[in-house]
Amino acid sequence: MWNTTTSATGPVGRLVKLARGLTVGVTLLGAVSIEAADTAAPKPQWSTRDMPSQDGRIILVTGGTSGMGYEDALALARAGAEVIIAARNPERGAEAIARIRQAVPDARVQFESVDLANLSSVRELAQKLNQRLPRLDVLINNAAIMAPPERGTSADGFEMQLATNYLGHFALTGLLVPLLRQSQDARVVSLSSIAAGRGAMNFDDLQSEQAYQPYAAYAQSKLAILHWAFALQRRSEAEGWGIRSIAAHPGVAVTELIARGPGLNSEFGQRWAEDRDKYHSAAQGALPTLYAATAREAVGGAYYGPVGDEEKRGPLGFAKVPAAATRTADADRLWTLSERLTGVSYP
Repeated sequence: MWNTTTSATGPVGRLVKLARGLTVGVTLLGAVSIEAADTAAPKPQWSTRDMPSQDGRIILVTGGTSGMGYEDALALARAGAEVIIAARNPERGAEAIARIRQAVPDARVQFESVDLANLSSVRELAQKLNQRLPRLDVLINNAAIMAPPERGTSADGFEMQLATNYLGHFALTGLLVPLLRQSQDARVVSLSSIAAGRGAMNFDDLQSEQAYQPYAAYAQSKLAILHWAFALQRRSEAEGWGIRSIAAHPGVAVTELIARGPGLNSEFGQRWAEDRDKYHSAAQGALPTLYAATAREAVGGAYYGPVGDEEKRGPLGFAKVPAAATRTADADRLWTLSERLTGVSYP
């Protein structure tokens, strides 16, 4: 499995305004100032039972038809939120909604079609939501693919993992900033991975055109998400957007990601199958995301995940930030490049 390469400074960032005099048990990444009263680490045994009511909140979850995205949607619907599941397959969307309504009869949940690897589809969804919704309170950027054996390209000609995991979410979030700014407590929660610790931004071959290595491309896409999540928090503060940008990772959770990526018969898939009893369920893997999306004390600019067993599983806490994710020059370069590639400039 992935081993996390981290900086000696530890996770998260910049709580200068609110962290004076507080011991949070971590070294922080950046200069985050949010309106959270408590900047302590999460309660290790935090669970969905600790979620505050989400009644009246509007939440969009990408990739919410299975795995952790489904668990996010289920828990949020149970807490009273109006949940929008955005994914590619309408049939799987209908099945997910039926399952949620069976568990939560009064659930307010709906499906919207989007292909994150197609920027036209991303724009169509954003346009529809901007026209229909009064605001968006939480955007959970969850959808991902992992390590397909052969290099694929998106509708826009980008390497498929970078397109799906990162560029599609970058574009969707930028297009939804106006809706997020209408919320009194807007949050963007973006899913990275412990694989980011082995990632590097290969700006000379960002699309893996010269050489495609499935796991390296996956790790790069997840490192890109961390760069962007932290940069989004900095921009939100600088521009007064009032949006908390928070990163999370699930550790290693038992989902369909392996089956749909490298395959269960691959060497990686076989190793994973042998060890799967040691890892989180999808519901457990969803907890860092749900904490970031709902906890009043969740910190803008933070990175949450399990903190035991090399962060593959364990209690909730501040995740370790890879050294590469602290390079703000790389983050700025990536942001500029992402705007050019997607054609989406943030307000």
